Parts: sequence; C-alpha cells; structure tokens
Amino acid sequence: MSLDKAELCDSLLTWTFQVPSCSSKQDLMSGVAVANVLHQIDPSWFNETWLGRIKEESGATGVSNLKKILKSMMEYYHDVLGHQVSEVHMPDVTLIGEMGDVTELGKLVQLVLGCAVSCEKKEEQIQQIMRLEESVQHVVMTAIQEDPSAEPGSPETYGTLTTQLSVALEEKSSLQAESRSLKEKLLLCDSVDNSRDDVRVRSEILEREVVDLQQRNEDLTSLAQEAQSLKDEMDILRKLEDLGDLRRQVRLLEERNTVYMQRTCELEEELRRANARLISERDTLRETNDELRCAQVQQRGLSGSGGLRDNDVTVGNLAAEILPTELKETVVRLQSENKMLCVQEETYRQRVVEVQAELEEAQRSKNALETQNRLDQQQISELRSQIEELQKALHDQDGKTEDSSLLKKKLEEHLEKLHEAHSDLQKKREVIDDLEPKVDGKMLKKIDELQESLKKKDADMKQMEERYKRYQQPGPGAPEIQALKNQLTEKEKKLQHLEHDYEKSRVRHDQEEKLIITAWYNMAMSFLAQQRQSTNAKRGLIRHHPR
Repeated sequence: MSLDKAELCDSLLTWTFQVPSCSSKQDLMSGVAVANVLHQIDPSWFNETWLGRIKEESGATGVSNLKKILKSMMEYYHDVLGHQVSEVHMPDVTLIGEMGDVTELGKLVQLVLGCAVSCEKKEEQIQQIMRLEESVQHVVMTAIQEDPSAEPGSPETYGTLTTQLSVALEEKSSLQAESRSLKEKLLLCDSVDNSRDDVRVRSEILEREVVDLQQRNEDLTSLAQEAQSLKDEMDILRKLEDLGDLRRQVRLLEERNTVYMQRTCELEEELRRANARLISERDTLRETNDELRCAQVQQRGLSGSGGLRDNDVTVGNLAAEILPTELKETVVRLQSENKMLCVQEETYRQRVVEVQAELEEAQRSKNALETQNRLDQQQISELRSQIEELQKALHDQDGKTEDSSLLKKKLEEHLEKLHEAHSDLQKKREVIDDLEPKVDGKMLKKIDELQESLKKKDADMKQMEERYKRYQQPGPGAPEIQALKNQLTEKEKKLQHLEHDYEKSRVRHDQEEKLIITAWYNMAMSFLAQQRQSTNAKRGLIRHHPR
C-alpha cells in the first residue's frame, strides 16, 4: 500500500527520538543520530570504530556522513541480512543534506527500521515499537510491511514481521487489559482500605457503645438486686404482719376457748347439782314411801279398837290409802316411761349408727365418683386433643389420599375411646341412680333427655363411621372432607353438652347428699330434744309431788 512519506517520516522520527542523541530532524540530517541508532541496533557491525568516522558537522560533511551510513547499511543488508534494496527505496542523501528533503529522509529512516526489525535483537526493537502510541504503531507497521529490502514475489518476510507485530500488539492489548484490571483492583483495594477504615471507626464506636451498655447493664443489675432485696424485705415484713394477725387470732381463739371451758365447767357443775338434787328427791321419795308403808302397818294393827275410834280410824285409813296409791301410780308411770325412753334411745342409737354407716358409704361413693370424674375429665381432654389432631390431619389431607390408613387408625382409636367414655358415663349414671333414693319427675325427664342425647350421639358416631368409609374410597372430594370436619365439630359440641349435663347431675347428687345429711341431723336433734323434754317432765312431776 502507498504511504505518505511525510507521515512516515514523522512517525519514524518519533521512533528514532527514543535515542538520546536524536531530538530533532536536524540531528537525523547530519547523520550522527542515524549512526547512533544503527549502533544500538547492531553494535557488532556498526561498531565504535565505524561510529567514530561519523563527524558531527553539517553541510558537505553531513552529506558525506549520510553517504557513509547508506553504504554501511547496504553492506549490512547484503552481507548480514542477505537482502537486496531496490533502487526505488534508495534515498538521495544529497537532497537530505543540502535541502532537508523529508521524503528522502523518510526513505533513509525506513531503511534503518528494516535493519531494526531484521537484526538479531529484533524482539527488543519490536518491544520498543510497542511502547509507542497506537497511531505511530500503525504507521510503523505499515512501513515494516513496505520493507525496501524485501524482494518481489517473496512475502515470507512480510508475513513474519506482520505476525510478530500482531503478536506483539495482542500482547500489548492483553498487558493493557491486565493493567486496567490491576488499576481497577488497586482502586478496589483503595476503596476496601477506606471501607476498612470506616469499619474500624464504626467498630470502635460500637465497642464504646458496648462498654457503655455493659456499664449500664451492671448498673441495672445492681439496681435489680437492690430491688430484689427490698422486695424480699417487703415479703418478710408482710409475713411478719400476717404472723402478727395470726397471733392475734390465736389469742382471740384462746380467749374464746377459755370462755367455752368456763361455760363447760359451769354446765358440768349445774349437772352435778341437778344430779344431787335428783338423788336427794329420790331419797326423799323413798323415805316417804317407807313412812307410808309404816303408816299402813300401824293402821292395820289398830283395826281392832273401839267404836269411838272407828270413824277416826276409817278416815285415817282412807287418807293413808289414797296417798300411797297416787305415789305408786306415779312411780309405775315413771318406770314405764323410763323403759320406753331407754328402748327409744337404743333404737335411735342403732338408727344413728346405720345412718352414719350409710353416710360413710355415700361419702366413699362420692369420693370414688369424684375421682372417676377427674379421670373422665382427663380422658375427655385427651379426646379433645385427639379431635384437634384429627382435624389438623384432615386439614392437611385436603386433596391427598396417601395417609388414609393413618387417618383411619386415628379415627378408629378416637371412636373406641368415645365408646369407652360412653360406657363409663352409663356406669356412673347407674351408680348415681342406685345412690339416689328417690327421683322426681324432673329428674326422670332429664334422664330421658340424656338418654336421647346419647342415642343421638351413637347415631352420629355411626354416621361418622359411614362417612369415613366413604372417605376411604379412592378419589374423595373436598365436600366430604368438609362434611367430616363439620361432623367432628358437632360431635365435640355434643360431648361438651354431655359433660355439662354430667356436671349438673353431679351437683344435684351433692345437693341430695347434703339434704340427706341435714335430715339425719335434724332427726338426731329432735331425738335429743325429746330426751330433754322427758327429763324436764320428770323434774316437773317430782316438783308437783312433794313429800
């Protein structure tokens, strides 16, 4: 390709300016700078002796230097490189030295470039070219392709140089990319360093905050301990106050106990006095009875006396006979009443013992029922939890039939436990019916209602089993699952209703037990009242019949 010699000259000058002795075109025109470049290219051929023949002058001497350089380069091309330079690329050194022709100067520098890229140190020279700007590299590459030493019809040299230059350019591009990557990494490292500094500062701030929080935590802990100690003291003071109240209550109870003891002693003293009085009255009655008997004997002994005394004796006998008869009747009546009271007392005692035994038996039955009720409540709670688990399982089983066997097993266990609970409730109901002496119309009606609800429950359980069997069939639909869920909900509500009814029955049973106990207590109190009345009647009779 055709290349502008002026542009080529400028680019080659940029390349040759890398030599310290070459800084302008005038240095090239004198030949000294070109000689130094050739000396750097191949010091063995362009040695110091040859370099010493190049004088630093201008004008005719400069033309002479250029002729010497051109001659040496031709010999170098021919002897060392084995190339021939065509006449077209031969520069006119006279025009260069006298007129400073740029075109001819470009030809000369192009020959120097050919020596550089064809010598033994061509890799170093190519590396120097790679350090130039891209535009200069492009022109230099074009100049290499137009190597004047290449013969027509032999493109091997062009291809080799082009390949080397392409490889060098690729290496340069890769190195530039690597350089950019390293620069980016460097920037990233700088940013990381900056962020690390920020993190360090933030860490220091957080450490200070942690220290402050620890100090605050210690303060709060000390305050909490102090508050706990104050709370303990308050509890101790409160307990002391409660203890003082209890002591006051104990004193009051002791005072009441003392009063009751005094009252008991007084009552015992009155009882002793009453017993003594009764004994004295009994002795008096006995003495009176003896006296009356003696009077009867005397009257019988005096029955044979005279007529004047007959009327007096008859009157005396009548008076004496009337008084003992009344006393005898009183004594007989009192003895019969005493026997009757003893028999009645013994009967009441037996009945009290029987009632106490029945009461103890009822209490034991009540305790057993309460225990069984607690167990039933626990079982009902377990059944509720199982119902909830079953509902969750049904909710998770929407659209799935893989775990139907597990669901069936759970439902069967649940139904079995419900049957057991139902049988237990029936047994408890029978026990309650046995314990209850009488059942009114309302209770019978309530029992009928409970039995009806139990029948409904059994029917619901059968319906649930049928629904589950249908659910067990392949391809169950969502409506059946929802219906089963609704059935479980209704069943739970009915179970709660049965629990409520059972609780009502238990409360009613407790009330009836209390009524029975109250009746027996009233009966015992009435018996004691009758005894008191009998004793008072005896005392009244004794008081109305003095001796």
